[in-house]
Amino acid sequence: MVDGRRRVIVGVSGSVRSLPALRHAAAEARTRDAVLVAVHAWIPPGGDLAERRCPVPELRQIWTDAAWQRLRGAFDAAFGGMPPVVDVEPVVARGEAPSLLAELSGRDEDLLVIGAGRRGALRRLWRARIPRYCVARAACPVLVVPPTALAQEMDRPLHAWLTIHRALAPGR
Repeated sequence: MVDGRRRVIVGVSGSVRSLPALRHAAAEARTRDAVLVAVHAWIPPGGDLAERRCPVPELRQIWTDAAWQRLRGAFDAAFGGMPPVVDVEPVVARGEAPSLLAELSGRDEDLLVIGAGRRGALRRLWRARIPRYCVARAACPVLVVPPTALAQEMDRPLHAWLTIHRALAPGR
């Protein structure tokens, strides 16, 4: 980690919902003359317990490489690559996203930026756990960025399926 400089920490999952948070965090880092710390948390398929019972180093490396690829893909989708006007410190860490983000944002001068999910009672139960956890436990201010209209539309399974398959249909 970069010590002595202000940091803007952002959780990046690579999903459509996390891209507005990444863009907003980059703008905040530029405004504050801070380092942008982009964090992608990952857990092995089947969970930590299953992987620890039967560890396979080759699989662990594949999962780590895939996590780095998702983080780079998020920067490509948000900016077309790494933003040139901001110092970026990419972090890929194994663990649960809420606890990792709260742990990393341990200094008062940090700013934690996270994306919010779609509104709705059922969605709030599942997706709001990361913002709620980080707001309750982070030592720094937390900025929760609402999803864009596109992200909300892509969250609906039928609309997402139609959008993807319309783009792939021949003659369109």
